[in-house]
Parts: sequence; C-alpha cells; structure tokens
Amino acid sequence: MKHFFQFTERNTSYKQETLAGVTTFLSIAYILVVNPLILSQTGMDKGAIFTATALTAIIGSLLIGLLANYPIAIAPSMGLNSFFTFSVCIGMGIKWEVALTGVFVAGVIFIVLSLLKIREKIINAIPEDLKHAIAAGIGFFIAFIGFKNAKIIIPNKDTFVSIGHLTSPTTGLAVFGLVITILMLVRNVKGAIFYGMIISTIIGMLTGLVKIPTHIMGTIPSLKPTFGVVFPHLQDIFAPEVLAVIFTFLFVAFFDTAGALIALTSQAGIMKDNKIPKIGRALLADSSAGAIGAILGTSTPATSVESSAGIAVGGRTGFTSVITAVCFAIALFFSPILSVITNEVTAPALIIVGGLMAMNLQNINWSRVEVAIPSFLTIIMMPLTSSVALGLAFGFILYPLALLMQKRGKELHPIMYVLALLFILYFIFIVK
Repeated sequence: MKHFFQFTERNTSYKQETLAGVTTFLSIAYILVVNPLILSQTGMDKGAIFTATALTAIIGSLLIGLLANYPIAIAPSMGLNSFFTFSVCIGMGIKWEVALTGVFVAGVIFIVLSLLKIREKIINAIPEDLKHAIAAGIGFFIAFIGFKNAKIIIPNKDTFVSIGHLTSPTTGLAVFGLVITILMLVRNVKGAIFYGMIISTIIGMLTGLVKIPTHIMGTIPSLKPTFGVVFPHLQDIFAPEVLAVIFTFLFVAFFDTAGALIALTSQAGIMKDNKIPKIGRALLADSSAGAIGAILGTSTPATSVESSAGIAVGGRTGFTSVITAVCFAIALFFSPILSVITNEVTAPALIIVGGLMAMNLQNINWSRVEVAIPSFLTIIMMPLTSSVALGLAFGFILYPLALLMQKRGKELHPIMYVLALLFILYFIFIVK
C-alpha cells in the first residue's frame, strides 16, 4: 500500500494521510445537505439526491485517488448545481430529467476529450505565471466563502459587503475557531486545521450553538426516483436549448476543474516544472464521475477546492482521497451526525487554507506589466464574480493580447489563442 501510493517519495504516512482525508471530508460534507436542498427545487426527490451525492463523491474520490494518486476529492459542484436548478430548470423551463441528460452527455464528451488527451494539452499550455495566479485566485475565493459562511462578512446595500456582527454567538464561534486554529498553526501543530474544527464543534455543542443529534444512524434513501432517468431522454438532447445547456456545462465545468486541479496540485507539491504528472488520469476520473453522477441523479461533480483543507493538513497522495471516500460511505449510514458540521465550524478552515494558497502570489513575476495585470485580474475576479471560470476568462483573454502588443506572440502556445477566442464567445453568448 505504501509503495502504491508512494508514501516515501512524498514524505507522508498513514496517520498523516488519514487525518488529511477526514479533514477534506469535514470541509466538504456540507454538500450532502446543501445539494439536495438546491436540486430538490426542480422537483427531484430530496432523499434520492442525498444518496446520489454521496455515491458520486465516493466514486469520484476513489477514481482520482487510485488512478492519479492525487489527495483530492471529487463531489457535486456548488456553482453547477445552482446553474442546473435556477438557470436551466427554473429559468429556461427545462424538465430536470432532460437537464440531467444534458449533464450526462457533457460527462461522456469529457471522457472522450480526456482519453484523447485534449484536456491535458490545454492545461499544460497555460503559462506558469497564470497557473500561480489561478492558485492564488482560488485561495482568495475560498477565503471569501469562509468569511461569508461565518457571517464575518455580510451583504451591504451601499458597499456590497461589510463587516458582520462579530458579537453574534454563531459568528463568535467561527472567530474562536479561526483564532485557535491560527495559534496551533504558528506553533507547528500537525493537523491544526482538523483539530480546530473538532474543538469548535465541541464548544458549539456545549454552548448550544451546534445542535446535538437526537440519534446517530439513519436509513439510506432509495435512488429509484432518479436512477437511470437520463437514458429515456437521450432523444431530447438535440433541441437547441438543450444543446446550449450541454455546451455551457462543458465550458464552465472544464475550466472550473482545470483551475482547481492547477491550484491543488501546486499546493500539494505535485506540479513540477509547470507540468502536472498523471493529469490525464485525474481528468478521466473527473469526467467519469460526471457521467456516473448524472446516471445516479445529481448535477455535475467537479474537483473540490475544499480538498485544499486536507492538503494543508498534510495530504500528499491518493490515500487521502480513499479516506475521504470512506467517510462519505460512512455518512450514508450516519447522516444525522452531519448536522454538527455547520458553516461556523468549517469556515475557519476555508479562510486559513485560502491564505495558504495565496502564497502563490510570490511566484508571479510582478515586475512585468504584461504578466502582472492579467494575473491580477485572474485573481481578483474569482471572488468578485464567485466563479473560477470567469476569473480565468479575464486572464486568458488579456495575457495573449498583452504579448501580441509586445510582438511576442510566438512565445505562447497556439492553444492559448484558441482559449482566448472561446472565452470572448463565452462572454458574448453565455454570460448575461
């Protein structure tokens, strides 16, 4: 087992990987609650979505862990489930069965692109400075989500956002968790982020801020209402509005996953010389999870940026992903316990991990304006638009333009110009 996962080469251990896997699960477990809440607004069965969400996370995490040996989890994407529900089903009036079929078709196309190594070539063509900008931008995005979930930052009609009510008990719990975790980190306590979440949970239950479960085990809901509904509706995919949905899922999911993989493999020390080893296998795992998830009954899964919490604890191999998958499997039987994993408990981990990922800023060549401005816009637009793909769009359009203006266009791979054109079309026809 140690040899298969390369423990010695990556300087890790069973204890370190297990702790990382559990930390990743705790950081992303909210998806088991939130995904059914969002998708059920389309008319889908909430219980079936819960089971499909867990099974998709189990399969996706196992695939990327065993095929690519990455310490990364795959689970249904928050952004894409919102797009599925509010834009496609409610906004466009497309039945959830047909929309889910669109997700399945997009997943199959992804598998083909991964097998042909087209996705791998695109990721390898991205300049090194932009890759560091992507990692840093996702760090800012994650931290912003953490501040928002903790209500440390709240909406403000005049300034868009402002400081929250720090004296609020639940926000105070998040602040306490943030401070205690930072103190453990500076004292070089291994697993500080994990222990911070555990301490916050215990304090929350003792003070009544976190609900204590009334029972431990629950029954696993049936998949019957959603399983396999995509197959009878394959004939509907050629409708113009469904084709548009398929393209959008392809485009957004592609670059969300690309951005996350670049950021997470950089954080884990896997990316070397601007190349990501076994990236093709990771992309195949991601795309396979997309097709399987649609069959089970959930919207598009993606490489989970919350995996950064586990990597920060010390996750370096696919054994971390295996442990995360095991945790999701256990959660199927112990769903009532999930109520203790609140936003206030996980928010400090997201904030701290965001700060750690922002360290990539030091690797960007800020002395050159043609690098600095596209990198800056890539970074800042991710949290401001709540979209990894949109952040990439700004950088991928401006970076080639800047080099062309300097008559240095030949320094870029031709793929970058194709991406710039695609993102321009994305702004024109998709972004509203």
